[in-house]
Order: sequence, then structure tokens, then C-alpha cells
Amino acid sequence: MADDKDQSLREDIRRLGRILGDTVRNQHGDEVFSLIETVRQNSIRFRRDADHAAREALENTLDTLTNDQTTHLIRAFSYFSHLVNLAEDQHHIRRTRAHLIAGSSPRRGSLAHTIETLFAGDNAAQNLKTFFETAQVTPVLTAHPTEVQRKSILNCQMVITRLLDERDRMQLTPEESRANEDALQRAVLTLWQTRMLRMSKLSVLDEVENGLSFYDYTFLRELPHLYAGLEDLLASKDQRFEKVELPSFMRLGSWIGGDRDGNPFVTATVLEKTLIMQSTRAFKFYLDELHTLGSQLSMATLLVKVSPELVALAERSPDHSPHRADEPYRLAVSGVYARLATAFKNLLGLDPVIPPCGVAQAYDSAEELVADLDLIHQSLSDNGSLGITRGRLRHLRRAVRVFGFYLAPIDLRQNSDVHERVVAELLRAANPELDYLSLNEDQRIEVLIGEISSARPLASPYLVYSEETQSELAIYRAACTAQKRYGRGAVPNCIISKTDGVSDMLELALLLKESGLLHPAEGRLDVNIIPLFETIGDLQNSAPAMDRLLGIPAYARLLESRSNAQEVMLGYSDSNKDGGFLTSGWELYKAEIDLVEIFAKHQVRLRLFHGRGGSVGRGGGPSYQAILAQPAGAVQGQIRLTEQGEVITAKYANPEVGRRNLEVLAAATMEASLLAHTELAPRPEFLKAMEELSNNAFRAYRNMVYETEGFEQYFWESTVISEIAGLNIGSRPASRKKSTAIEDLRAIPWVFSWSQCRLMLPGWFGFGSAVQQYLQAHPDDGLSTLRAMFKDWSFFSTVLSNMEMVLAKSDIGIASRYAQLVKDESLRNRIFPRLEAEHALTIDVLKQISEREDLLSDNPLLKRSIVNRFPYLSPLNHVQVELLKRYRQGDEDERVRRGIHLSINGIAAGLRNSG
Repeated sequence: MADDKDQSLREDIRRLGRILGDTVRNQHGDEVFSLIETVRQNSIRFRRDADHAAREALENTLDTLTNDQTTHLIRAFSYFSHLVNLAEDQHHIRRTRAHLIAGSSPRRGSLAHTIETLFAGDNAAQNLKTFFETAQVTPVLTAHPTEVQRKSILNCQMVITRLLDERDRMQLTPEESRANEDALQRAVLTLWQTRMLRMSKLSVLDEVENGLSFYDYTFLRELPHLYAGLEDLLASKDQRFEKVELPSFMRLGSWIGGDRDGNPFVTATVLEKTLIMQSTRAFKFYLDELHTLGSQLSMATLLVKVSPELVALAERSPDHSPHRADEPYRLAVSGVYARLATAFKNLLGLDPVIPPCGVAQAYDSAEELVADLDLIHQSLSDNGSLGITRGRLRHLRRAVRVFGFYLAPIDLRQNSDVHERVVAELLRAANPELDYLSLNEDQRIEVLIGEISSARPLASPYLVYSEETQSELAIYRAACTAQKRYGRGAVPNCIISKTDGVSDMLELALLLKESGLLHPAEGRLDVNIIPLFETIGDLQNSAPAMDRLLGIPAYARLLESRSNAQEVMLGYSDSNKDGGFLTSGWELYKAEIDLVEIFAKHQVRLRLFHGRGGSVGRGGGPSYQAILAQPAGAVQGQIRLTEQGEVITAKYANPEVGRRNLEVLAAATMEASLLAHTELAPRPEFLKAMEELSNNAFRAYRNMVYETEGFEQYFWESTVISEIAGLNIGSRPASRKKSTAIEDLRAIPWVFSWSQCRLMLPGWFGFGSAVQQYLQAHPDDGLSTLRAMFKDWSFFSTVLSNMEMVLAKSDIGIASRYAQLVKDESLRNRIFPRLEAEHALTIDVLKQISEREDLLSDNPLLKRSIVNRFPYLSPLNHVQVELLKRYRQGDEDERVRRGIHLSINGIAAGLRNSG
């Protein structure tokens, strides 16, 4: 039966593979095609049957390729990985639709399943009503650079996706089928002839433009549809939800254009331009929708009644055409369009493509626009036209509520060290006798509380400050201006990287006061001050730090202006790089438990912001399971989490896939908030065992990564880290400082590099040793305890599930080839055997705990995906190693460097969540 379900997927992969093969043959001849086909067949035979003759033939072929042949092969296998991704996404949509058409029970993770589960319990309607009153679910797009794919490539892929979808949804005639096939051939040819690599490094505004693409593809339309679907679902379950419009609890956030941590190119000017670009996108969407809506609301007063308010709105319209004199809804929409067009002109200096029918007073805010749209809705509802309100008007009203005039709230982020230096300079300039940097924590807190409680400005317009201080003050002042121009929600959050104490948060508060975002006299704070705890030590200190901060009366007064809610961000990436996969996950879990307790003590609402990356080594993995695995009380109806790199494309480039992923976030948040009581708290012996495992894993990881002599050199020589730094995939430098130290390296290239060489160390290292030591210390009941933890504790089972996914994508044989790149043979022989042994041990203990013979035996979808794509990854890894050898030996042929970068693209596409 499973084979029947996958038949369409296999057909799509074969069709796309055949078209790609025909394209290569037509473009480059039979010789190149035959070479690629030989490599493909040998790779499949080796992966499928462990055919050593096939492996030998494969390696012999790959080792003798010319630079041009290598480029052709890399491009072919890379594009095939991209095409398999498209086919798999389409198959997921296909199976979801088949499931719905068949009338089967809703699948877990869907809103339908969640609502059905909730209504099976008591007081569902009241619980949901209470939930939505304060709920907040926010995926936050970041520009962290693991997305190696150009937007031009993505555009080609979207055409192919549309054509595959057309084959699914329509019963094509023979002529239509041929036309579809011809169109697919043209699309694949265009893809093949489109440059895969960027010629120049991305600027921050390039990243902004790329991020805005996903609003065109998915967010602007699919998020309003999600709200409508959820409202209809609730109304079908309980009449108390009929005609109820939910608060806009789900929004999108963004770091792109506001994240300055280690990125010198994010400035006040860039922030201002980012807001202009975002606002322009929102206005154009609303204007287009209004224009179409006006053409649809053709009801005449001879046939329908209208409310007096609607009549007044129509009378205020500058549209005086006699052809629409008896069409009040058209006149009303025309007037709304004219007011919005004036606002567009006033705010951004732009005119709509379709000019308004006349001049009208501008809207001062998105709320005014919503009010007029609501008036139109109410008139239709009250006069027998409720059905008409449920189409374009409904979605437009929701879009304006969600996206406002700024499209997405922008978070500002900066490192605490920068804030410290700026505050020290401001204080020294005001009082030369005060050496802020020499003060201890208690003394700093005393000084900072005094300053944020005083309305007296600290910065003087008559003094000249350092470039850094001027830049910091400028961007916060730009944020203050943005709130006045676009609305309070335009720049609502300021995040402090590397937070390790209360003074870090009060330093930001002082800078906000100097910029007009904190008002001491009124006790008002216009943005959220959000600490980011990143390292293992910072996570362990997070609860005591927040306990002290919340106990400061001056800060507690400010929190009252923020609805007595405090957000805390937890860093998955740097804690993993600092302490390893297992310890990072455990310290995050413990920190959440401690924070929940501290916030309850102070009667402040906690909102956690999870800084997750795409890979498991950076907190990635399925979002649904991750949210449900949070400790009790950690969600409370509110959650924010980052969406980064290639994961944004994978989740949100396809509208249907995008909506499904947004649904998953909403569903998981509801379940974690309203059904958390159904899961028993972990047993005390589970917590004790986990602490012991974490300590063991931490020692093993730190010993390898930070205490093994030469490991830093081994990492730089056995991975593509140096070459990634030269790839034009982001505006941010790879390291925080000009050094090769692992401590200074950003977590993203750290994880990305290990993924490329297929070792994926950040996603598993230390677990095998940790379990082995635990079993040796507990020979009688150790294994039974771990098995019980796996079965009965969602946190532990999620950790192991994510690790299993990483291990299934790793390949120690391929990793051994990268080890050969290490010049020092003794160094290589000291380190790689240890990595190899830990890898084997980790797989062995994982199988013992899960009681499964094979990896992914309970995840057939991922297992199928690996079978489909991994024969095409192995050759890419092989040629990447060969190209790295040539490049590092001084081969200056541009095709070698380009080939390395092309192979990075192809391997990332094949792995999907690699950074």
C-alpha cells in the first residue's frame, strides 16, 4: 500500500530526471550526458547494493574528471537535488489533499486535529477564548546565511512547482498534457541556463528583498486564509464562535535589516530603507486588493439596502462618475483607495500604478483603514450580504490587521559588549570622574537605575562621540521615528546578545531613554527589552539574572507599560557550540523551568523566544514536536522562534507548504498551552539520569573540541569553512573577530561546515560516550531507565529523534575522505579515529535505547527521502574533496573555485536543513 502512495512521487522524480538528462544532452552533447549517467548509475548501485565494483568504478571516473567535466557533473547533480526537493514537496501536498478528500481523520499537527482534540475535553470554548485573548505566535525571519540559493533559481523552481501541481489538480487532455510537458522542459532548460552562484556578496538590502519575496509567495495571502479557516473551524464546533473574529495572534517578525550583532553593515540608514521597502510591499498589496474588490462590489441601491454609515462613506468618496452613482459599495471602496493612495504618497513618496479617482485625505494609521473596511463589512452583513463578506474583503481586513503599514515588526539586536562601551562613553563624557568599566555589577546597576529614572538626557548635542556611539544612538533614534511614521509595532523589540547580567539589560534601557523610546516620567517603555542567553554559563545564570531584574522597582514600573510581560530569548546555536548537543538541550530545558518559576514569583508573564536554526546542531528539527516538548508552563500561549537560512525557503516558498507550516506552529502552541496537563511531569529518576548524561556529554564534547591539541587546525583543514567564508551567501562575516578560534566563530558556519563534510558533529557528538559511562555506572537498571525515558518523556524522545535524523544524514565513509585533507598525518590519525569511534558508539547506544534495528525505522518519509537523494550527494562530496585538494595546492583555475562553491550549493540542497 505504501508503494502505491509513493507511485506519483516516483513518477515525478523520473519525469524531472529524464527532462534534466535530455536538457544536459541537448546542451552539451552525448559525451557529457553519458559521463553523468555512468556516475549516476554507479552511485545508485553502490548506495543500494553496497556494490564495491560500482564504488571502484565511480571513484575511478570521478578522480579523472577535467575541470569542465567536474562543473557539468556538479551542476547536474545539484539541480537534480533541487528537483527532488520540488517533487517531494508536491507529493506532501498531494497526500495531504488526498487525505482531506477521503474524509479521513485530521492529521496530527493540523489545526483541525488540534481543535477536535480540544473539544473532546471540558470547557473547550472558554479555554480557547481565554487563549486567544493573550496568544502570540511569531515566526521571525532572519538573514543568517545558510541559504545558498539565488532568488532567480527559486523563481525557476516555482514555475516547475506550478506545472507539477497542474498535473495533480487537473485531468489533462492529451493536448494539455503535451503542453504541460513542453512547459516543464522549458522551465528545466531555463533553470539549467540560470547562473547558480551569486557574482557578488549580498548586501543587507539584498537580504531584505529576498525576505520580502516570501510575503509575495505565501504570507500576505496564506496567513489571512489561515485565520479564516480557523474561525470557520471553531464556528463549526461551537455556536459561540459564529461571527467571531479572532484577535491577530499570529504575525511574522523579522531580523533582516535590524540585526547588528557582528554585522557592521546594519545602520540607521539601512533600517530606514528596510522599513520603506517593507511598507511599500504592504501598501501595494492593499491597493491591488482594493482595486479588485471595487470591481467585485457592484451591488446597486435599487436591489440592496445599505447602512447609513456606508452611505456616508460613499458620499465622502472623490469618485463622482455617473456610472457608479447607484453603487455605494464601489464608491466607498473607491474612496478608501483614494485615501490609501494619499497615505502612500505622503509616507513613501510613491504613487500607485492605478491612480485614484480623485484626491482624498490620507489615512494616518492602519487602524483608520481597518475601521473603514469594517464599516463596509458591517453594512454587507446587516443587509443580507454576509456571504459576500467572506471572500476578498475578509482576507483584506485580516491582512491589514496583521501587517499594518509596516508589513513585519523589525527586531533590533546588538551585542552587550557594544552597549557597555557606548554607555561607558556617555557616562564618562557627562562625568569624567566616573569610570563605568571599572565598576562591579552592583555599582553598575546603581548608576544605571539612577540614569533611567531621571528625565535628564545624558547625551549632549554639543559633544562629539565615537563613531560606534553615534551609530548606536542613531539606530535607536531611527526606531523611535519609525514608530511615529509606521505605527508602534514597526520596531517593537530590542535584543541583547551575550547577556550575562542585569547591567546588560539596564544599559540598553539607558540607550532607549536617550533615544526617546523610554519615558522615565510616565514610566513608559515603547519597546521590549529582550535578553538573549546563549552560552551554557549564561543559560545557567538566566533565572537568577531575571529574578534580580524583575525585583528592581524602576524596571517593574516600566514592565507595567508592556502589559506586565517580559520576553526572554534562548540561544540554541551558541550553547551547542559551547557545550555540545545534549548539554545544550538539557540546559535550555532547565533554564525554561527555572524561568517559569521566577516569573510566577514576580507575577510577570513570560514569553520565550527560541533562537533555533535549520539544523539540529542549531536547535532545528520538527517545530511541532519541539514546541510540545517544552516543559510545563513554558509556552503559556505565547512563543516566538527564528526561521533561518535555507529553512525559510523549504517552509515558505510554496504557498501550500507555507500555510501548513504556519498551521503547525499555531496548533502546537495551542496544544502546549491547553493540553500540557495531560502529560505527567518527568519522573525524578529521569531528571537525575539526564543530569548525569549531560555532565558526561559535556566533558566528552569539551575534551574533543576545546581541549584536544590541534582540533582547531583539524576543523579548518577537514571542512569547507574557509571556502564558505568566500561564498556570497550573506552580508555577515563568518567570525565575530579576525581569528580562527572556534570560540570566535559564528555557530552558523560551524554547523554548516560539519554538514558539508557529512560528519555533522554538532548534532550528536558526546552522546555515545555519555550513555556508555552512564551504563557503566548503572549496570543493573541504566538501560531500562533510558528506555523508559525514551517512551515516557517527550523531551528526551524529541532529543533522540532529532539526533537520529542527523545520524541518518551523516556518512562516516565520506567524512573520512575529508579527513584526508588534513596535512598533518599524525594530527589526522589522532582525531579522526576518535570521531569515527564516537559516531559508531552513538548509533549503537541509540539503537539500544530505542530498541530499533535501523535508523529511521519509524520515519518512513525521511527514510524515503534519503533513498531518493543520497546517491546524488555522494558524488558531489567526492568531487568537492578533489576540488579542495587542487585549490589548496595552488590551482588558480577559476573553474576549481567555482566548482567548490557549486558543490556547496548542491550538497546543501540535498541535505535541506544543513545550517
